Amino acid sequence: MSFKQEPCSDEERGKDSPVRKRDFKKGIHEIMCINNPPLRVSTSERGDYGDDRVINLDAGDPTMYETYWKKMGKKATMVIPGWRSMSYYSNGRSLCWFLEPDLCQQILRLHRVVGNAITEGRYIVVGNGSSQLILAALYALSSPESSEPTDVVSAVPYYSSYPSMCDYLKTALFKWGGDASKYEKEGSNYIEIVTSPNNPDGSLREPVVNRSGGKLLHDLAYYWPHYTSITAPADFDVALFTASKCTGHAGSRIGWALVKDPEIAMKMVKFIELNTIGVSKDSQLRAARMLSIVSDSCEQFGSTNVSDNRGESFYGFGHRLMTERWCRIRQAVKHGGMFTLPEFPTAYCTFLHQPTESRPAFAWLKCEDEEEDCAGLLRRHKILGRSGVSFGCSAQFVRVSMLDRDDNFDLLVQRISKITAAPNNSERH
Repeated sequence: MSFKQEPCSDEERGKDSPVRKRDFKKGIHEIMCINNPPLRVSTSERGDYGDDRVINLDAGDPTMYETYWKKMGKKATMVIPGWRSMSYYSNGRSLCWFLEPDLCQQILRLHRVVGNAITEGRYIVVGNGSSQLILAALYALSSPESSEPTDVVSAVPYYSSYPSMCDYLKTALFKWGGDASKYEKEGSNYIEIVTSPNNPDGSLREPVVNRSGGKLLHDLAYYWPHYTSITAPADFDVALFTASKCTGHAGSRIGWALVKDPEIAMKMVKFIELNTIGVSKDSQLRAARMLSIVSDSCEQFGSTNVSDNRGESFYGFGHRLMTERWCRIRQAVKHGGMFTLPEFPTAYCTFLHQPTESRPAFAWLKCEDEEEDCAGLLRRHKILGRSGVSFGCSAQFVRVSMLDRDDNFDLLVQRISKITAAPNNSERH
């Protein structure tokens, strides 16, 4: 009797992901039409496939943090006894009845250590990633008594999933309303999603519409010191965070909301209850352990981004690596001359205790040739990015992840530096 061998590593499982297969099929089909003979393609980041492979940087999969967590060894390993966390319920005293007390404690601790959010007078709602929490918040903030769905808007370039998240269920509660900067409905209820730092371009955002009848939802997935300066603790009605970008543990699917109004928090909890009957206890316990290690590292090694023989804090590691990567990608873009990147202001970071420049999780590339399909150009060079069209912009823009493993990032830099602006709009080299 034979059994199919299951992939045992994250790299191998990544190759079998249905979503990545779909993305690769689209990109590879276009590449195969351009290149002859057919390319050797791999989704693995291991170095044994050669430099001719396609690299998928469409999603913000934060695998660059694996290096840090491997060094943690047993400290980051946990065993959950079979009898533990069998109940649906976590803590009967909490408004969010499925929130594990350990996770609640570590969320409060981490925000206190980093100083990026006010937690006093807030209710914590845990969700299956911030994606579920966005829907829960839209459900809670919408106006059920309204004769029309509440418009949900966000300024261009907005996160590519916002439109589909709003419209895929075709609910009567809310619908996608488009670019916040062009929203002109007077007297209408609306919800504006403010993403800061912004995905895809890394800019720092404030509300755009600013009219009566509006409610704000702040997506702060990237408001951490390895991506941007922490200038003040966030103080908003509803603020969303996620472990995916906070610690790199995207696969655990843990996010949380800090909510002022108990009525809004209860509605969000009800949505998650109806949607998934809570959130995995195992994932919450793992996330609590990782947040604890991050806080420990910050308290032990301080906020320095310099590694020494003792080690370094998680955010020191992330800041150092992101600074190096942004330096390299800017050099590659300058060398090739085909693209430009946004410039970011310098601000004093209260966590790092020094002026720093933003180092976003994505590179928002713009092709200097206005007629160029930027994502298509990258595909011809075996790089899969996400077209600016998905973010409400033109195809002149493309988003590529800065968070992949080292060998994929090395290939990105190498290939970007070789894409040059050819004279007379001839073939790009």
